[in-house]
Amino acid sequence: MGEEEKIESELKGNTLRVYWMLLRSRNTSIGVREVQRQLGFSSPALASYHLSKLVELGLVEEKNSEYHLVREVRVGVLRQFTRFGSIMLPRYVLYAAMWTTLFVYFLTQLRDVNFYSVFAFIFGLLGTIILWYETLRVWRQRP
Repeated sequence: MGEEEKIESELKGNTLRVYWMLLRSRNTSIGVREVQRQLGFSSPALASYHLSKLVELGLVEEKNSEYHLVREVRVGVLRQFTRFGSIMLPRYVLYAAMWTTLFVYFLTQLRDVNFYSVFAFIFGLLGTIILWYETLRVWRQRP
């Protein structure tokens, strides 16, 4: 089994939630208690277990009881997200925003109603609906 397959098989459930938290963290490092509080784990030992698992996978490094991200991977549901600093957004949000902008622009420039304008309206509306649906579907899959 290759390294990517191993990471994908191990990076699930609470371990994925901890990794997601580190991806979104504004701080360069994070402690066990902070992970426990933010993710609602029952004990610091559980948070420590998942952080240690990430260290074993080579995604996180420990220094002075603080953990920081050393490697970003795109496996599983993470393939569907784009990172902007500490913000993780579904990839489709960029396409949906662009398509919506073009559709609104089309509506503001519409002068007369004919076969082509009705076709463009239907095409633009369907594209907008489909892209926002896909964006929300991916957003619901986030860890």
